[in-house]
Amino acid sequence: MTFPKPHVVVLGSANRDLVYDVESIPRPGETVLSTGHQTVPGGKGNNQAVAAARSGALTAFIVALGDDEGGRWLANEMREAGILVTARNVEAPTGTAVISVSKDGENAIIVDAGSNAKLTQLRDEEKALIASSNILLMQLEVPVPTVLEAASTAKAAGTYVVLNAAPSHTLPEDLIDAVDLLIVNEHEAATVAETGTPAEPEKSARALSTRGPAVIVTLGGAGAIIAVNGQITARIPGRKVAVVDTTGAGDTFCGALVTQLRPWPVDPEALEAAAIYATAAASLSVQQHGAVPSIPTRALITAIAGHAQ
Repeated sequence: MTFPKPHVVVLGSANRDLVYDVESIPRPGETVLSTGHQTVPGGKGNNQAVAAARSGALTAFIVALGDDEGGRWLANEMREAGILVTARNVEAPTGTAVISVSKDGENAIIVDAGSNAKLTQLRDEEKALIASSNILLMQLEVPVPTVLEAASTAKAAGTYVVLNAAPSHTLPEDLIDAVDLLIVNEHEAATVAETGTPAEPEKSARALSTRGPAVIVTLGGAGAIIAVNGQITARIPGRKVAVVDTTGAGDTFCGALVTQLRPWPVDPEALEAAAIYATAAASLSVQQHGAVPSIPTRALITAIAGHAQ
């Protein structure tokens, strides 16, 4: 299949999310009753691809889906969102997630990777798609060797590489070397940096940025910080909003942000402007239920962010 040249290629996961509204997140051994539930598209890769598409970027998505009802449903939902889908059908059930959302908007998530774990050894057409793009955006819900292969392919082609290191763990040095921009929350930053604690996000950000990539550490409602070459270059204030559901807010931030990473090369000033836009997008997403259903459009984001490239 031939695609027009995309601005953004997302490589990552897609899940069928089962979302349950609860009074509070259940503790070990506790049973709670749900006040309602819904089935919605999810997975970090899918969420970020939708966010990029809704922010106006030509977006392609490299993903592995099961040859089952869930996979067909997800593929259709992606196309409805305006994504150019290049999906593998693999011999594994489509990924799923069970999400509990409390009345104060916090969540607890259990993920079964399913087909996402089968996204291995990039095909020639997938490598060509990555090489033809301006930006490659990835997460860590698919095998790390695949993420490294994609990052290396992009780097060789001059494609800007963005990694959202979530869920977090120690990263191989050659992957960090291939990344231009690393996006993490304060907990992920502490894990990836292997120094500091979640209470010391600036220390983690500085440490990570000395290893090569520019770094954005998201701080939830407190905004974000940006570090380049071992220095904090910007502090992005958060937006005070009524929080309904935080599911997918970080993914919304990532997908919206990459659509603003122009001109080339990305300098600290452009990165700060993009982070302001992405923070506005995330603040809109937490005011609605669900991951994909809550992702805002470019028009809504620019109405409160005051700019868009």
